Amino acid sequence: MNIKTLVKLALKEDVAKGDITTNSLIKNNKIISADFFAKEAGIVCGLDITKMVFQLLDNKIIFNKIVKDGQKVKNSQVIAQIKGNVKTILTGERTALNFLQHLSGIATLTNKFVKSAGKKTKIYDTRKTTPLLREVEKYAVRCGGGYNHRLNLSDMVLIKDNHLELVKNLHLNIKNFPKNKKIEIEAQNFSHVKQFVKLNPDIIMLDNMNYNEMKKSIQYIRNHSKCEIEISGNVNSKTIEKFAGLKPDRISVGVITHSAPSLDISLEF
Repeated sequence: MNIKTLVKLALKEDVAKGDITTNSLIKNNKIISADFFAKEAGIVCGLDITKMVFQLLDNKIIFNKIVKDGQKVKNSQVIAQIKGNVKTILTGERTALNFLQHLSGIATLTNKFVKSAGKKTKIYDTRKTTPLLREVEKYAVRCGGGYNHRLNLSDMVLIKDNHLELVKNLHLNIKNFPKNKKIEIEAQNFSHVKQFVKLNPDIIMLDNMNYNEMKKSIQYIRNHSKCEIEISGNVNSKTIEKFAGLKPDRISVGVITHSAPSLDISLEF
């Protein structure tokens, strides 16, 4: 979805027919300044969207970024400043913070996984995203140092367990895919791995395997194929270092988008 359209819909959802509290309490159009500041350490993401929220309400709003998306910030650090009509700032505050806190939370959590995985294993997101927010959530993953898996179903071929249940001859079916698309196959056990290596896909995903079977599978793939190896399933803050120690090329982590806590950011006059 176009980002501008997304922001317009978010404003329509929150403002609806008007901010009755602000309009009832404040009768003037006083110009004020306010600061956005982090109330905890993290990675900032979503400043341009924050700016867009206010400027769609009033194009005279002045929004200055003190830091950039993807930058680390400390507790109590000012990250942006805004100046303009007091009514506009009060009306747009919650929508702006919803985007900024949510995306910064994703970037911050992603960065923690990136650090835990080390330099040789890349952290990838998944399609486990909030409906209609996928594009901006995946942008937040990149700001945190992660990488994007497919944006949608047409980006690449990913043969999963349910596909395998329905397809009898995978070797014949794999020939039907477009030649310009990467092919990834999900393996759930070592037997799958030995079968899929023969198909020469671009990526083999080791999904929800136990540690010893993953270790055995990775060694086998390295000895018999040049395809990339991805680990997926049961990846969390407690298991990431152990999985990364197996030296896969990539680890996909659903939690960085579907369960990232918002970064605590506040707007103060």
